[in-house]
Amino acid sequence: MWRNYIRIDRNSPLLLANSTPMAIFIWPAFLWGLLLLPLLAVLYLRLLRRAARYPVAYSTTVFLRVATGRAAWRRHLAAGLFLAGLGAVGFTLARPMAPLPVPADRSAIILALDISGSMRSQDIMPSRLDAAKGAAKAFLDAVPDRVRVGLVVFAGFSSLLSPPTADHNRLAALIADLGLARRTAIGEGLLEAVAALPGRVRPELDGTLPPLPVSPTPGIVVLMSDGRSNSGRDPLEAARIARAQQVTVYTVGTGQRAASKDFWSSGWTIGGPLDEDTLQAIASITGGRYYHASTADALHDIYRRLARQIAWERRPTEVSAATAGAAALFLIAAGVLSWMLVPLRP
Repeated sequence: MWRNYIRIDRNSPLLLANSTPMAIFIWPAFLWGLLLLPLLAVLYLRLLRRAARYPVAYSTTVFLRVATGRAAWRRHLAAGLFLAGLGAVGFTLARPMAPLPVPADRSAIILALDISGSMRSQDIMPSRLDAAKGAAKAFLDAVPDRVRVGLVVFAGFSSLLSPPTADHNRLAALIADLGLARRTAIGEGLLEAVAALPGRVRPELDGTLPPLPVSPTPGIVVLMSDGRSNSGRDPLEAARIARAQQVTVYTVGTGQRAASKDFWSSGWTIGGPLDEDTLQAIASITGGRYYHASTADALHDIYRRLARQIAWERRPTEVSAATAGAAALFLIAAGVLSWMLVPLRP
């Protein structure tokens, strides 16, 4: 059974896992010292039996209660805490590491926003563009300060407003100043976002791509659009280029899925319908996911959820300080209980 949980490699740390490591020990040899704990427990029980042969030499009420066994469980509790403290010391010496959530500061993220004319539609109040600005700012607020984020906008063209940076305040100012332009080029916007990521480039005129670095920076694009591409490169071709450069694309479609006959309930709209099939295909090709939002609140929730999902990663982190603290607490508690319950000889 242990074979499913423990893997020992003489050239690497000890891993406790099925598929994802749950604990890593930098110095696993110290774990063999835990085998002494059962021996100490046996020794403790033998000492108790040996002590029971001698008569009780105390007459106070508290001492009689201890001797008659009414508080025996407390004596065993002290011994158990002592053994637990020694076990925690063994784990500390082995220098345990655990996969803890930390900011994904090795990754780079690009927000790609559609600023075509249809983004002035008011089926999402106060407008699709204003809702997108608010969602992008909510994303920046939820992302750890060390995570690099960039900004690309696209309409009938694409433009890199900021490469990946940890200066989120500057990005927020750029987002606040966004305006509108004509037409929609989703493919161009995606290519611009991919090329802005570290180690990625636009393809050559013949369509070829240079080889990626050996360990490329994890690259992520969050692309939001409200319409259908009517200009520039085919979005699915751009998605295949992103996949070839190991870039994951999360797509967000915004706006009502179907126009309502009731103007007052649906709001004023302009432009064609949302092309969800293309956005879903882009996400599927690159290993991402597609989301749809028909309200400003839903759009904000999606971007906050994406920030929590892609801006954090689980990374092995040494937790020796935590196990050392636990060992100290166990040993101190054991010492206090022993001092309170074991009578002192006159």
